[in-house]
Amino acid sequence: MFDQIKNIAFILVPVAIVAGILKSVWFKGKVGERSVNSAIKRLLDQKEYQLLHDVTIPAVGGTTQIDHVIVSKRGIFVIETKNMKGWIFGSARQKSWTQKIYRHTTKFQNPLHQNYKHVKTLETVLGLDDHQIFSIVVFVGDCTFKTKMPENVTQGKGLIKYIESKQDIVLSDNQLEIILRKISKARLKPSIKTNRDHIRSIRKTKNA
Repeated sequence: MFDQIKNIAFILVPVAIVAGILKSVWFKGKVGERSVNSAIKRLLDQKEYQLLHDVTIPAVGGTTQIDHVIVSKRGIFVIETKNMKGWIFGSARQKSWTQKIYRHTTKFQNPLHQNYKHVKTLETVLGLDDHQIFSIVVFVGDCTFKTKMPENVTQGKGLIKYIESKQDIVLSDNQLEIILRKISKARLKPSIKTNRDHIRSIRKTKNA
């Protein structure tokens, strides 16, 4: 009997761990990032727009982790991905936004503010001006905006439309080569350790 219980536990514990991972914010975030990654590769000309995924670079007080960076003559696009469902309420100036699923309400950090640090860190590393770098927040998943969002907050293919709306040439071929070299030199190698250290830096900032 005891052996049977051990065998059942041996099966159920890994199942419970996997179920927990599948429901985690981290896993949902990674799924969202992959879907955006795929859409960018399918819908944008890869010769014109070079995609860098999961870019972690040193920043003041720790590190900053950027979901996607697109490098092009028309600018550098810094993309924050949110995989969420339900109704989403927010505005550019609010510190926190709201997610509502039936009667359940959750507050989360304004993703534009979250992406602001990413943009400013890249500006410093790359020596760019405001007109050469664009912040974008893209929501994926079964969610609906219930308030009017800024033009750089979008869903699905709206991301591609926003990127393609920027038609002015703001960077030369030479500048693009320099930018790619600088990012390659500055970014930390994607790894479990890099991700763990980044999470620690976030916690330190929150507790400061």
